[in-house]
Amino acid sequence: MRPVSVWQWSPWGLLLCLLCSSCLGSPSPSTGPEKKAGSQGLRFRLAGFPRKPYEGRVEIQRAGEWGTICDDDFTLQAAHVLCRELGFTEATGWTHSAKYGPGTGRIWLDNLSCSGTEQSVTECASRGWGNSDCTHDEDAGVICKDQRLPGFSDSNVIEACVRLKGGAHPGEGRVEVLKASTWGTVCDRKWDLHAASVVCRELGFGSAREALSGARMGQGMGAIHLSEVRCSGQELSLWKCPHKNITAEDCSHSQDAGVRCNLPYTGAETRIRLSGGRSQHEGRVEVQIGGPGPLRWGLICGDDWGTLEAMVACRQLGLGYANHGLQETWYWDSGNITEVVMSGVRCTGTELSLDQCAHHGTHITCKRTETRFTAGVICSETASDLLLHSALVQETAYIEDRPLHMLYCAAEENCLASSARSANWPYGHRRLLRFSSQIHNLGRADFRPKAGRHSWVWHECHGHYHSMDIFTHYDILTPNGTKVAEGHKASFCLEDTECQEDVSKRYECANFGEQGITVGCWDLYRHDIDCQWIDITDVKPGNYILQVVINPNFEVAESDFTNNAMKCNCKYDGHRIWVHNCHIGI
Repeated sequence: MRPVSVWQWSPWGLLLCLLCSSCLGSPSPSTGPEKKAGSQGLRFRLAGFPRKPYEGRVEIQRAGEWGTICDDDFTLQAAHVLCRELGFTEATGWTHSAKYGPGTGRIWLDNLSCSGTEQSVTECASRGWGNSDCTHDEDAGVICKDQRLPGFSDSNVIEACVRLKGGAHPGEGRVEVLKASTWGTVCDRKWDLHAASVVCRELGFGSAREALSGARMGQGMGAIHLSEVRCSGQELSLWKCPHKNITAEDCSHSQDAGVRCNLPYTGAETRIRLSGGRSQHEGRVEVQIGGPGPLRWGLICGDDWGTLEAMVACRQLGLGYANHGLQETWYWDSGNITEVVMSGVRCTGTELSLDQCAHHGTHITCKRTETRFTAGVICSETASDLLLHSALVQETAYIEDRPLHMLYCAAEENCLASSARSANWPYGHRRLLRFSSQIHNLGRADFRPKAGRHSWVWHECHGHYHSMDIFTHYDILTPNGTKVAEGHKASFCLEDTECQEDVSKRYECANFGEQGITVGCWDLYRHDIDCQWIDITDVKPGNYILQVVINPNFEVAESDFTNNAMKCNCKYDGHRIWVHNCHIGI
């Protein structure tokens, strides 16, 4: 299972860099300071997110180029050697499968084999420098003992990975910076083009086109790290600019700073267009392809076309976000364009153009070949952005042994493990891991169910409508990602439980009211309501990961899906459970 992670480059900066130049060998901007010490001219550092100062993805600089280590055959003995290279006394653990996010550039070492007593990683056996058959999804990490080697000086302060959130177009958004493993925003006091240009260049773009104030790219959540940033415009990082450390009374999220960056021209928007829609923001998607022969326009097969693909199409069109990705477009006239020229399109949602997504190439395969089943989009300049309050999950988690006679409604809605079907109803009980979910909308548009009220499903047992079949996934995973228990939460009632001071509630479920979450409001599912749990009756004692994913099927478009997942570490002894280190991002 590939983890979703925080990119070390912004997705836009990385993609533009790949389009316009070579990025390999560029250092990742979100790493801690490089370690001195090192062997035979090598340098070592810890990188990635989220992490503490003594843990992270291991990166090695060789011949001026930073790279990673593959996790194949990696052991605690290798971690001991690397932790000493990094200036720590020893290792307490190691990680695999890019737990701290995938790196970039070279993979320097593969099949690394150490006894643990080596003075340098160069003394360990491996396939040789730069010889690897791995991908960055297999990057290894280490967890070092938080004790420094005598005489090794390095603070490993984690202050870096500027990122943009909430923007409708590549190269624009709310500015967020990383400090002590926590993302936070920047106050707009004294925010200007010089500071904005530093951000844009740090992300791999050109200079800034506009410095935005007043939370024009939406309000952030949590910490505000910087205020009164004064840059000359030549600094390599925003942290290098003189600034004021924020205090609680200094600034609010209504003053979050943002940027619009200048982007190199790629011409991608000339290879896509919409036809048949009622406005320029909607229609059947047509793309231009080349040879053999002259350039020609054609349609996209609607099979498996969804929100992620529509997001890329709207971005390429310069029309912002996708409200809907449509697999049937019979109600839009296609004119004289009838040929399907692209099929099997599968996107991650971060691509700049559809030709960067996986697809069938010249071998067109489409289950339904009529033009009525070709892909369409409805685009919008704004979108919602849901974020789970991770600290509340950690604070409210507990175990309940609930009698079966109180779980008939939950069983009807498939909120129990499959083994419950063979239980001796109504006798016995199920062991439930309960917790509260507080889901904030930090975007620039309300979060609304995809289906209208006419298609909501009434559930007699609980006495409410479901506007979304699955609103959240709850999973218990082993440390290597194997699922051992799962739960799900239908949108029993999407409503504004509470809002920020200057925001009024708009959605309320009573009396068959409209459902949704207003921008600046949050919906609270308390720990004591039905199905707000994972059935862990069959889970054995051990160390696990609690994972919560909002809007898991991408039914509703959002400006950012990377913050829809939360993970916590769990320790279960068969009677009690400890939930800790809850954080956003997989």
